Amino acid sequence: MEEKIESIHHQEIENEVEEYEEEMIFRWLEAHENKSTDSIDIESRIQEDEKNTAACTEMKLKKKKALLEFRCMVEDAILGNCLFEKPKKIISRKECQKMKEQLRDITLWGVPLLPSKGHESTDNVLLKFLKAKEFKAQDAFHMLRKTLNWRKEYKTDAILEENLHLDLDLDRFLYINSVDKEGHPLYYTVYGAFKDKELYRRVLGTEEKREKFLRWRIQFMERSIGKLSFKAGEADSMLQITDFKNSGSEMKELRAVSKKAFLLFQANYPEIIYKNILVNVPFWHYTSHLVSSKILNHRTKGKFIIARPSKVTQTLLKYISPENLPVEYGGLKRENDVEFSPVDNASELIVRTNSAGCIRIPVSEAGVTMVWDFTVVGWEVTCKEEFIPDDEGSYRILLRKYKEKRIGESVRNSFYISEPGKIVITIENTTLKKRKIYYRSKAKPYVPAYMINKK
Repeated sequence: MEEKIESIHHQEIENEVEEYEEEMIFRWLEAHENKSTDSIDIESRIQEDEKNTAACTEMKLKKKKALLEFRCMVEDAILGNCLFEKPKKIISRKECQKMKEQLRDITLWGVPLLPSKGHESTDNVLLKFLKAKEFKAQDAFHMLRKTLNWRKEYKTDAILEENLHLDLDLDRFLYINSVDKEGHPLYYTVYGAFKDKELYRRVLGTEEKREKFLRWRIQFMERSIGKLSFKAGEADSMLQITDFKNSGSEMKELRAVSKKAFLLFQANYPEIIYKNILVNVPFWHYTSHLVSSKILNHRTKGKFIIARPSKVTQTLLKYISPENLPVEYGGLKRENDVEFSPVDNASELIVRTNSAGCIRIPVSEAGVTMVWDFTVVGWEVTCKEEFIPDDEGSYRILLRKYKEKRIGESVRNSFYISEPGKIVITIENTTLKKRKIYYRSKAKPYVPAYMINKK
C-alpha cells in the first residue's frame, strides 16, 4: 500500500517536472532570436530553475512520506493499545478491552488522533510534531507519546474545569487581544504586572503558590488553544508578545516559573507559538537569552524576535495592523473603544526626512462631529491640527499642537463642524529618517453639550 502511494506521488511529481521543462524550452525558443550571450544566460537560468524545482519536489516528497509514515505509527499504536506506557498493576481482559475502545476516541486539543477516522484536522495536528522534529517521523512519534503521557499524568484534559484564578490582577499578566495580519491570535505576556510587590507576594510567595501559578499558566494556554482552528487555511498557532518592561532582575521566582513553563510548552505544545516577539528587553535578559539559545535548535531560535526599545512599534507593525495594535505599543487600538473598531482601517502617510506632510479630512456638511486617530512610528516630530473652512480667505482654528511626543503614544481628538471645511493635520519631520503615520477618521451625527446648552 505504501509503495503504491509512493509511486503515485512520484508519477505526479514527474508530470509536474515535465510540464515545467516544456514551459522553459518554450521560453528559450522565444528568446533564441536574441544575441548568443542572451541565449547562454537564459539557458543557465533554465538549468538553475530546474535544479531548484528538483530540490523542491524532492523536499515535498520527503515531507509527504514522513507524514504517511507518522500516520501509520500513530494508527498502529492506537489500535495496538501501545500509545501509553503499560499500567503497573495487572488488569483484566475486560478492562483492557475497555481501554482499547477509549483509545480509539483519543483527542489532542479537541482533534481526533486516529488517522483512519478521517478528521480534516488530524494531519494538521500531526504536522506540528513533524515540523518540530524536522520531519523525522520516529522522533515526532516519541514526542507525541511523551506529550500524551504528560497530559495524562498532569490531568491537562480536565484543567479547564479547575478554579485556578489566583488573582484578578493577573489578567494584566496574560491575555489574548485581537489578531495579527494573518489571523493568528495575539498572546500577550506582560511581566510589568508584577511590579506590584504585594501582588508578587500573593501569587509567588511560596513554593505551593508557584506550582499553582504554573498550572494556571498551562490552563491559560489550553484556553487560548480553544480559540484556534486546526482546519486547513485557518489560524492554528498564535503570535506571542512578551513585554519585559518593569521586570527587575530581582524577580527570581517569576523567572524560575517562566523557565519551567517555557520548557513545558516547548515539549508539549509544538508549533502553537509561531513567533515570539520580545519587547522592552532589559540588559540581563540579553545574557540569559544568549546562554539559552545555545541549547535551542535552529527552528526554535528563528521564532524569537528581539525588538530594540526604539524599534518596538516598527517591529510589531510588521506583523500586526495598527487597528489591532494597542496604543501602549504605538498602535490605534484602545480598550472598550466606543469610537472605532478594528474594521475601521487606517490609512498610511510617509513623511520624508526634513519635510512636512499633511493629512486632510474633508467635511462636506455641517452639524457633525469629526473624530480622528493618528500615530507616528518613532515620533520625534511636531504636529499641528487645524480646522480650515471652505470659504476662501476665511479664518483658521488651531485645535492642538504637539511637540515630539513619546514613542508608543497615539493621538485622538474630535471637533464639532459648524460649516463645511476640512481638518488638516500637519506633521513636520526634522529627523534624518522618514516617518510613517497611520490615521483614520469618522463623522458622528451629534452635537457637543456646550452647543445644546447654548440653545
